[in-house]
Amino acid sequence: MDKNLQTIEIENRIFAPFFNKIPVSFERGEGVHVFDENDKRYMDFTSGWGVTCIGHGSPVIAEALRAQGNKIIQNPNSGASYSPARARLLSLLKDIMPHGLSRFFFSNSGAEANDAVIKLARKVSGKLDVISTLMSFHGRTISTASATGQPSHRNRYNPLMPNYHFVPYNDVDAVSRIIKNDIAAVIVEPIQGEGGVIVPADDYLERLSDLCDANGVMLILDEIQTGFFRTGPLFASSPYKLKVDFMTMAKGIAGGFPFGAFAMSEEVSGKLAIGDHGGTYCGNPLGCAVSYAVIRHMLDTNIQDNVEAVGAYAFDAVRSWQEEYPQLIVDIRGKGLLIALEFHDERLVEEIRDTCLSNGLILNVTQKKVVRIFPPLNITKEEMEEGLRIFKNVLDGCARP
Repeated sequence: MDKNLQTIEIENRIFAPFFNKIPVSFERGEGVHVFDENDKRYMDFTSGWGVTCIGHGSPVIAEALRAQGNKIIQNPNSGASYSPARARLLSLLKDIMPHGLSRFFFSNSGAEANDAVIKLARKVSGKLDVISTLMSFHGRTISTASATGQPSHRNRYNPLMPNYHFVPYNDVDAVSRIIKNDIAAVIVEPIQGEGGVIVPADDYLERLSDLCDANGVMLILDEIQTGFFRTGPLFASSPYKLKVDFMTMAKGIAGGFPFGAFAMSEEVSGKLAIGDHGGTYCGNPLGCAVSYAVIRHMLDTNIQDNVEAVGAYAFDAVRSWQEEYPQLIVDIRGKGLLIALEFHDERLVEEIRDTCLSNGLILNVTQKKVVRIFPPLNITKEEMEEGLRIFKNVLDGCARP
């Protein structure tokens, strides 16, 4: 008897119809692996869309949940009272944050964080307009959908929020042509994730930062997908010399627990006041404890080395596939453990995804023709080999006449 079927039937009948779901009900996980209700094992190369950065069923997270859950989960008066769990996380973030970012606030998601910083940038600057990039993705609230540069995420929600302008990604000259006195901020991803893992030129962020600084425009870095070692460094923007006003974070910040944050400079913080922002769960002790444990674990285990080593191995392997199957693969791109394979045919991508699933490998597809590989950051080389072997065998089958 297939134990998945009852769960699938209930969700299909009652859950909101927002997802094109894969037909499997996952009951538990261990590291890079997950198990369905029949105890069939799968490799997860999606990390739950980038959040399970230290794997499924992590004892690090379980212990943080147990320890803090036995103390207090939500403070009286929420963020209007103090918390040792929050103070520990704040101190840790201040120690590791780049770019002179020294003040923090917490949210439940990346979309919430982006929504907040856009609002605050307008308040601090006294200006309304925000520049974003084509093919960007910043969230699904009405404000962040309005800031997202993809018609598929915008056109169905008219009327959108006004005062957004869009320029091609990786094109500083296009920004310079429209940056003017009424621009409050530029919001940008260091690497476009949902847009297809688009990696800009090495000088893009620094030139953009210099342009914003010269024009008195705030720079918002959306590190929601790229932050916390996903691309190798702690943040994808870490290697660059930037003047950043706001940085948004989520996904890997708490290993799968719903949590987000934004950081801002002392200069920006000094222009904000009581009541400018808030939230019921803004840094609740449970979320803060989990986030602290996850970040501390990644630092203590030097997870960056693993990301760079296993990422380099995986990139070399899939790059050889492009040479072997030029009729299938258009491009290979990415950094660290955020890797994309772009294919010629979206129907082929569906076949690859479905066949890999039946063979025990879960893949994520974005932009219809792009497969993202972004497994847990602590995946071993042997586990990566196993997953890529499944993927390669499926490609071999697709390439045969």
